[in-house]
Amino acid sequence: MNAEEIIRSIEADYYKDDIPEIYVGDTVRVGVIIQEGGKERVQPYEGTVIAKRNGGINASITVRRIFQGIGVERVFLLHAPRIANIKVIRRGKARRAKLYYLRNRVGKATRLKQRFDRPI
Repeated sequence: MNAEEIIRSIEADYYKDDIPEIYVGDTVRVGVIIQEGGKERVQPYEGTVIAKRNGGINASITVRRIFQGIGVERVFLLHAPRIANIKVIRRGKARRAKLYYLRNRVGKATRLKQRFDRPI
Protein backbone atom coordinates (compact mmCIF):
# COMPACT_ATOMS: atom_id res chain seq x y z
CA MET A 1 0.00 0.00 0.00
CA ASN A 2 1.30 3.41 -0.92
CA ALA A 3 0.82 6.61 1.10
CA GLU A 4 -2.30 7.76 -0.75
CA GLU A 5 -4.13 4.50 -0.07
CA ILE A 6 -3.23 4.65 3.63
CA ILE A 7 -4.49 8.23 3.90
CA ARG A 8 -7.69 7.35 2.04
CA SER A 9 -8.37 4.39 4.35
CA ILE A 10 -7.92 6.56 7.46
CA GLU A 11 -10.16 9.32 6.04
CA ALA A 12 -12.90 6.81 5.20
CA ASP A 13 -13.85 6.54 8.90
CA TYR A 14 -14.64 10.26 9.09
CA TYR A 15 -16.79 10.69 5.99
CA LYS A 16 -20.41 11.63 6.63
CA ASP A 17 -23.04 10.06 4.41
CA ASP A 18 -26.03 12.19 5.48
CA ILE A 19 -24.91 15.38 3.69
CA PRO A 20 -27.50 16.59 1.16
CA GLU A 21 -26.70 17.72 -2.38
CA ILE A 22 -25.66 21.36 -1.93
CA TYR A 23 -25.25 23.85 -4.77
CA VAL A 24 -23.99 27.42 -4.84
CA GLY A 25 -26.94 29.78 -4.38
CA ASP A 26 -28.88 27.48 -2.05
CA THR A 27 -30.17 28.69 1.29
CA VAL A 28 -29.07 26.23 3.94
CA ARG A 29 -29.46 25.79 7.70
CA VAL A 30 -26.31 24.36 9.27
CA GLY A 31 -26.58 22.95 12.80
CA VAL A 32 -23.33 23.76 14.60
CA ILE A 33 -22.50 22.07 17.90
CA ILE A 34 -21.57 24.76 20.45
CA GLN A 35 -19.96 23.99 23.81
CA GLU A 36 -20.97 26.23 26.70
CA GLY A 37 -19.41 25.21 29.96
CA GLY A 38 -19.98 21.48 30.21
CA LYS A 39 -23.06 21.46 28.00
CA GLU A 40 -23.39 21.03 24.27
CA ARG A 41 -26.17 22.44 22.12
CA VAL A 42 -26.91 22.75 18.42
CA GLN A 43 -27.02 26.31 17.11
CA PRO A 44 -28.55 26.82 13.65
CA TYR A 45 -26.76 29.08 11.16
CA GLU A 46 -28.88 29.95 8.15
CA GLY A 47 -27.66 31.71 5.03
CA THR A 48 -26.85 31.56 1.34
CA VAL A 49 -24.07 29.32 0.02
CA ILE A 50 -21.74 31.68 -1.88
CA ALA A 51 -18.85 29.26 -2.43
CA LYS A 52 -18.29 25.52 -2.48
CA ARG A 53 -15.02 23.62 -2.36
CA ASN A 54 -14.91 19.93 -3.18
CA GLY A 55 -11.92 18.16 -1.76
CA GLY A 56 -13.03 14.83 -0.41
CA ILE A 57 -12.70 15.01 3.36
CA ASN A 58 -11.75 18.71 3.06
CA ALA A 59 -14.97 19.69 1.23
CA SER A 60 -16.35 22.98 2.53
CA ILE A 61 -19.05 25.57 1.91
CA THR A 62 -19.02 29.30 2.63
CA VAL A 63 -22.35 30.51 4.01
CA ARG A 64 -23.24 34.21 4.09
CA ARG A 65 -25.98 35.88 6.08
CA ILE A 66 -26.83 39.38 7.22
CA PHE A 67 -26.80 39.76 11.01
CA GLN A 68 -27.85 43.12 12.48
CA GLY A 69 -27.08 44.88 9.21
CA ILE A 70 -23.60 43.39 8.85
CA GLY A 71 -22.66 40.61 6.43
CA VAL A 72 -21.23 37.56 8.20
CA GLU A 73 -19.59 34.67 6.36
CA ARG A 74 -18.62 31.33 7.85
CA VAL A 75 -16.77 28.47 6.24
CA PHE A 76 -18.01 25.03 7.24
CA LEU A 77 -16.08 21.81 6.65
CA LEU A 78 -18.83 19.41 5.59
CA HIS A 79 -17.34 16.33 7.27
CA ALA A 80 -16.32 18.08 10.52
CA PRO A 81 -17.56 16.54 13.78
CA ARG A 82 -18.84 19.99 14.94
CA ILE A 83 -21.45 19.98 12.16
CA ALA A 84 -24.57 18.26 13.50
CA ASN A 85 -26.76 18.53 10.39
CA ILE A 86 -27.24 20.47 7.15
CA LYS A 87 -30.67 21.17 5.69
CA VAL A 88 -31.35 22.79 2.33
CA ILE A 89 -34.20 25.27 2.75
CA ARG A 90 -34.50 26.64 -0.78
CA ARG A 91 -32.69 26.22 -4.08
CA GLY A 92 -31.25 29.35 -5.65
CA LYS A 93 -30.51 29.99 -9.29
CA ALA A 94 -26.83 30.87 -9.74
CA ARG A 95 -25.01 31.15 -13.04
CA ARG A 96 -21.50 31.16 -11.63
CA ALA A 97 -19.44 29.05 -9.26
CA LYS A 98 -18.66 31.73 -6.66
CA LEU A 99 -21.15 34.41 -5.62
CA TYR A 100 -18.64 36.85 -4.15
CA TYR A 101 -20.44 39.72 -5.91
CA LEU A 102 -23.15 39.45 -3.22
CA ARG A 103 -20.68 41.04 -0.78
CA ASN A 104 -21.05 44.36 -2.59
CA ARG A 105 -24.85 44.29 -2.59
CA VAL A 106 -27.28 45.44 0.07
CA GLY A 107 -30.90 44.58 0.87
CA LYS A 108 -33.14 43.26 -1.87
CA ALA A 109 -30.28 43.27 -4.38
CA THR A 110 -28.85 40.19 -2.64
CA ARG A 111 -31.86 38.02 -3.48
CA LEU A 112 -31.48 35.11 -5.87
CA LYS A 113 -34.23 33.60 -7.99
CA GLN A 114 -35.54 30.29 -6.76
CA ARG A 115 -35.14 27.21 -8.89
CA PHE A 116 -37.59 24.33 -8.83
CA ASP A 117 -35.90 21.78 -11.11
CA ARG A 118 -33.74 20.33 -8.28
CA PRO A 119 -35.44 18.57 -5.37
CA ILE A 120 -34.87 19.86 -1.86
